[in-house]
Amino acid sequence: MTITWRQLDESDFVLLRGWLEQPHVARWWNHESTIEAVRRDFGPAARGEEPSEDFLALLDDRPLGLVQRCHLADYPAYRDELAPVVDVPTGAMSLDYLIGEPGRTGRGLGTRMIASMIARTWSDHPAATCVMVPVVAANRASWRALEKAGLRRVGQGPLAPDNPVDDPLHYVYRLDRPLRSTRCRGLR
Repeated sequence: MTITWRQLDESDFVLLRGWLEQPHVARWWNHESTIEAVRRDFGPAARGEEPSEDFLALLDDRPLGLVQRCHLADYPAYRDELAPVVDVPTGAMSLDYLIGEPGRTGRGLGTRMIASMIARTWSDHPAATCVMVPVVAANRASWRALEKAGLRRVGQGPLAPDNPVDDPLHYVYRLDRPLRSTRCRGLR
């Protein structure tokens, strides 16, 4: 089973709307799911009018989930909200993610999706220094997927939750770019 990626486009909005309406997604994303709201909120990135990137994850060419990726420097308010909780290095990027169908959750696919996007981030963005992901502390499945994908908890503190029913306590996870090998080739 191979995970591949393609940028989200407007033809995917009906699918995304259906995912946002799923109880397991709506609980944590708390996003309006009308087609107008999906167009409003995801259209600018799909058209390249916004610096964030929205990707459709495909598992064996079948839609699995969504990953949003951004440079924290492109969203100063978001970066500034994180800064009192953790150090936010220059070049830091962030992800948000969901698995669309409830029957595909709890099977390790979220971990695989996160790890795959992080690997792609290192190749797509050579200046990226790390990936940082804040997750509401109550969303155990999400932060466990991050841990299994190799991220480590680097802080915790109050951040505005996506869903107002949640406590503001968030855990912040981080994975630094792997060091490149400095071994000299051809020397014996």
